[in-house]
Amino acid sequence: MKLDTFTTAYIECALWSSTDESTESGGYPLDKNYSLRDIDADTLTAMVADCAKFQSDNWDDIAEDVKLAGYDFWLSRNGHGAGFFDGDWDEVGDKLQAIAAAYGEFNLYVGDDNQIYGYGG
Repeated sequence: MKLDTFTTAYIECALWSSTDESTESGGYPLDKNYSLRDIDADTLTAMVADCAKFQSDNWDDIAEDVKLAGYDFWLSRNGHGAGFFDGDWDEVGDKLQAIAAAYGEFNLYVGDDNQIYGYGG
């Protein structure tokens, strides 16, 4: 599947910031042992749809740095300590933060079949 820059960045950030829960301390970042190819088809479809809608609704505000916007969309919707609000987006940062947060958290986990699944949103 060919993905646009925003969606690719969003998925990279999702894999980097999510862990496999393999240890009591949370385990390893998913990007250490998994990639886009390991994401369940339904989960990937949901992620792509969220990215497409966010881009469509906010293109004028994110067009200048689509890659950073993809990262920040993941971070902002999941309540991380970085995202649209942290200073890179000037006057539109707070607005984009609120919009991203309204999507609700979307979490990833590794299933028994070693596929990555998502829930939430």
